[in-house]
Amino acid sequence: MGAGGDGGSGPAERGREHGQEREQGQGRGQGEQERVRARGRRARLAEVFRFALVGGVNTGTFFGCYLLLHPWMPYFAAYSLAFLLSMVGSFFLNTYFTYRTRPTWKKFALFPLTNVTNYLVQSVGLYALVTWAGMDDRIAPLVAAVVAIPFTYLISQRILVPRGTGRDPGAAGPGSETDERQPSRLA
Repeated sequence: MGAGGDGGSGPAERGREHGQEREQGQGRGQGEQERVRARGRRARLAEVFRFALVGGVNTGTFFGCYLLLHPWMPYFAAYSLAFLLSMVGSFFLNTYFTYRTRPTWKKFALFPLTNVTNYLVQSVGLYALVTWAGMDDRIAPLVAAVVAIPFTYLISQRILVPRGTGRDPGAAGPGSETDERQPSRLA
């Protein structure tokens, strides 16, 4: 027994107990922070997966449009129109599905920068792989396209997701209460 016969619950003992409770509480806080980080990583991975899925759909849309238009116009006109149509489709798929954000005219006007970035990275990559690395020029475009994906993802995210919202990729989704994340008309 401690001094005073109180079973060890004197001021010094209560202070140690309180300190242990505080440490346990901090441990729970750290555990919660880790769960939040893990949830954020899963949400980011899901977003990257959706981006890749949209890219596949966009590629198929482009090629399908090209094949449909080519019999009716010169190949380069068919290519250009198919490219523009698939880019518009890509914009809406990326805003609504990939990033779950609201499309705006400003984002729509800036979105072609993602395609310019993609083209530049792929072109430089293709040249480097064929000229400097000696890669087969039939395979190098595919490798260059894969290398361009992270750059395109980052640029499209920068354009389509507003800065300064403290956005956690898993924090809001369809039906979210935040104004930015609610689907709406192109405004």
